[in-house]
Amino acid sequence: MTVGEPSLKLGFNVHRTHVVFRAGPEHQGDLGQLAARFPAGGQRGPLIAEIDLDDFLTGIGELATWPAPETVTWDQDLIDLVNGVLDDAERAERWLDADPVGAAGDGSAPEDVGALLGPDWSADLTGFQKRDIARLLSLGHGANFSVPGAGKTRVALAVFAAARERGEVRRVLVVSPKSAYESWEFETSTCFSEPLRFEVMDKSPSPGAEVLVVNYERLDRSLAGLADWLRAAPSMLVLDEAHRMKLGASGTYGSACLALGPLSRRRLILTGTPAPNGARDLENLLSFVWPGHGRRVVSSAVAGGDLAHASTVLRPLFTRTTKDELGLPPFEPRIRYVEMPPLHREIYDALVGRYTARAEASRKDFDALGKAMLRLLMAATSPALLVEGSSRYEPLSYQVPPLDVPQSDSLYALLRNLPGYELSPKYQEALSIVAANASAGRKTLVWTTFVRNLTTLERMLSAYQPAIVHGGSRDREEQLRRFREDPDCMVLLSNPATLGEGISLHQVCHDAVYVDRDFMAGRFLQSLDRIHRLGLAPGTDTRVTVLAASGTIDEVVAHRLEEKLQFMGRILDDPEVQQLADLVEEPALAGGMDMADIRALLGHLDVVAARV
Repeated sequence: MTVGEPSLKLGFNVHRTHVVFRAGPEHQGDLGQLAARFPAGGQRGPLIAEIDLDDFLTGIGELATWPAPETVTWDQDLIDLVNGVLDDAERAERWLDADPVGAAGDGSAPEDVGALLGPDWSADLTGFQKRDIARLLSLGHGANFSVPGAGKTRVALAVFAAARERGEVRRVLVVSPKSAYESWEFETSTCFSEPLRFEVMDKSPSPGAEVLVVNYERLDRSLAGLADWLRAAPSMLVLDEAHRMKLGASGTYGSACLALGPLSRRRLILTGTPAPNGARDLENLLSFVWPGHGRRVVSSAVAGGDLAHASTVLRPLFTRTTKDELGLPPFEPRIRYVEMPPLHREIYDALVGRYTARAEASRKDFDALGKAMLRLLMAATSPALLVEGSSRYEPLSYQVPPLDVPQSDSLYALLRNLPGYELSPKYQEALSIVAANASAGRKTLVWTTFVRNLTTLERMLSAYQPAIVHGGSRDREEQLRRFREDPDCMVLLSNPATLGEGISLHQVCHDAVYVDRDFMAGRFLQSLDRIHRLGLAPGTDTRVTVLAASGTIDEVVAHRLEEKLQFMGRILDDPEVQQLADLVEEPALAGGMDMADIRALLGHLDVVAARV
């Protein structure tokens, strides 16, 4: 090795998600031994190795085994990141050793926050917002897991204002869903006496923007431009609805966020549902905030299975304002199990491999439909949804009164015309709930995963002039306006994937019905918050009903969501989330209706619809 030449060079790879080791020729064997000490490490050649950034930071002590430590060189960006992670880890330890709900680690208390924000700050802050700001400022980087309505956007801008006043940052990049753009623009103009230069990224990042907003879908293809924007001036990076990158480096959104994270002076994540599927989600979120330290602390905290202890360990790493602190009236979601009619049950059983003699004759047809989770969720509502219609979203057409079931037809032939023989019990129950609510002057929000459910219910509930919003809707704002403002529009039909975030309906609607749910606990919690959030009048009666078909995948979904919400509630030390895990079971409203009752109700609705 030439005198003065480094024995080992450490730096980022091009995507900044891995650390590259480059060894001198005399240290080929040493490099192999060092790389083997990192679980996800791998050599890319005799003198080069690449280590996952999180694994590198977790095992950074292994560098002490290098035989020539005095000749190791580091890229400056990597040194800055490592120093920041170590500083944050030390701060978190101080928080844990001290009172985690007391003064901030930098000596500031909630009552001192106003003086830290600078002369341009002009917005009011609640007591819990000041508490959250003080804690986030103490950590350098941070996580705000407060519920919707707690003002996470305003808190984030206050943290930015204080960091700017200190000279740490000059601008902020916000990654958020499109539905949150309006909130960021409003708060940016409201919180400062001289509004910040706010821009939504177009083709490329604007050099003059002080608050630059981009959605998760654009991150991957805009990575180079955003990286240059972050490098050009000291910046803060905020991930709004950060659960969208919960897959971490294995997901498109997560890998892009992890690549941008080290380029920022401050990192902050905002989400009310930080662990929708368990500890791994939380590990990936905190790995963005504190690479290396975040994952290590989470995995260590939950390893013993004592979630009360884990919550105590993790509490210094995030701030959370609960619904109880917001003073929201409590509510108790209920679940109603419905029994499937005989033909519906026989078809569902065939789909999961339990064949009657009649089903056996159509076994190949049922096998072709498959047993994928989404198909079973459809079948629990109505197996007829599995049969392609003349168009992608063609609604099911129900026969009233129903036809007699021909015993000579194959089960698969009966499936293709199932709406002619039986009414889905979930549709029947949803119809009963909406009718009862409408007669009392209450609007209803109906959730379902599948668009054909939405279009079918739109037809069945036509007397109530339903608004409908799904991913293919081009008039979303008009539909929402109708539901909010038109007294004759008593129903909004939507799916959580489209409308589960970013809107408020609590001013006009206090009833929600879930025709079905999937396994995504975060999506369920987010959708609940559309009608139960800050601004509810005291004493408001919020009613949420989940429909489930007995003996189907609905029961599996209910059990898994219960486990996930229990975990998240205990980790966050939030009893209200734990309560949502244990839905109260109640009898079905429509359970006592016979076909004559249903025929009379549908006939009544047809008459009402004809008058409109």
